[in-house]
Amino acid sequence: MVATPYSLTEPARQTPVAGEYDVVVLGGGPAGLAAAAAAGQHCRSVLMVERYGFLGGMGTAAGVTNFCGLHANVHGEHKQVVHGVADDLLARIDNLGGLNKPHYGFGTRIMAQAYDTAAFKCAADDLLLSHKVDIRFHALAAGVIMDNERRIKALLIETKSGRAAIVAKVFIDCSGDGDLAAFAGAAYEKGDEHGNMLYPTMMFRLSGVDPEKAGVSSRNIGALMEEAEKRGVKFPRKGAIIRPQKHTTEWRVNVTQVKNAQGHAVDATDALEFSAGEIEGRKQAIDFFKFLKSEAPGFADAYMVDIPPQLGVRETRRINGRYQLTADDVLTCADFDDTIGVNGWPIENHAAGEVIWRWPEEGSRGFNHMPYRMLVPPAFDNLLVAGRCASMTHEGQSAARVSGGCFVMGQAAGTAAHLSLAGNRNVADIPLEKLQNTLESDGVYLGRDSA
Repeated sequence: MVATPYSLTEPARQTPVAGEYDVVVLGGGPAGLAAAAAAGQHCRSVLMVERYGFLGGMGTAAGVTNFCGLHANVHGEHKQVVHGVADDLLARIDNLGGLNKPHYGFGTRIMAQAYDTAAFKCAADDLLLSHKVDIRFHALAAGVIMDNERRIKALLIETKSGRAAIVAKVFIDCSGDGDLAAFAGAAYEKGDEHGNMLYPTMMFRLSGVDPEKAGVSSRNIGALMEEAEKRGVKFPRKGAIIRPQKHTTEWRVNVTQVKNAQGHAVDATDALEFSAGEIEGRKQAIDFFKFLKSEAPGFADAYMVDIPPQLGVRETRRINGRYQLTADDVLTCADFDDTIGVNGWPIENHAAGEVIWRWPEEGSRGFNHMPYRMLVPPAFDNLLVAGRCASMTHEGQSAARVSGGCFVMGQAAGTAAHLSLAGNRNVADIPLEKLQNTLESDGVYLGRDSA
């Protein structure tokens, strides 16, 4: 029985201040990792606030196990185009024996790079600690306190130790859902013009796989699914991505697609929908696993080794910034004077029952610039937003939300926070040339050589 909603009045409280920092970063995914590391390497005092007991964002919490967008197909040649903090993290994962060589996808159109989630978690800890970043795990953002209508004074968090306030000079929202910005009253959008968001996926991993036979199955999985559909088997979407991990008897599976009762993408900012989506995602994972065991060569002796802690969310709130990255920007390999790095991933629209891919013209430069303005909400002086909740259209976000683009946005946000403090300026008013020169000095590729 569901109780009728009503409200209660909470008593007034005095909230203890648990720390004061130059920079607070909310969310420890690729964007948050890069933001915190970048601010830390410039000797800023930084706090990372993360809801789980580990870092990595969807890359670990949702079991993505795959870096997308680090590479671009540049005039027919595959090149790594995301550098800087990303290089440092990759090296640390590799040193732990958890990084695959880059692999091709869609024939030879694009490259991605798989990793072991345990190695990612440990490498991420090491990365932030090396830059003297403080980390507050198991901390859920609960609200903000404003200094005035344009400046955030403190982030409110809930922990096992109770509620606390974290005071900072600059805040960077890398929560994925735009939580901090939304608490502060920032304008945002969800989905396309009809409100349709990208569908989430429950990833899962299998072990005990015969790699040679499974390799044949992975190439023919679409045909196997079509044959099963003729017999009445239902799948959540067309096609599947099944790839080996570092140890080739372990494979990851990307096939599920989770919808709400109305058939739309689950909204991960709706607690009830999100809860139901977790259950449905695990059910779909088990159902597809049974299909693989019974019908796909190489999987007969496989067993489920991991269903990750949460559903893999691709899109919720997108904060309105001074510029929205668009699908046209991605497809035309757009240039921007305020570039902070590049995105080489195509449009990847997880629509109802399918994934719609759209690519820049074959033989083109293969990447678009990402402008600093997409990180800057216009109504705030000390707030930056990076990652999948940054300022993009629905289709633009379907490309730049992947880990490569998130690393780019995060490092730029952390560096911009440092320059804001160094020059006693609002985040929108930092010298652009200084930002770009600092990013390049720190190893970031801005794509200006091919503008």
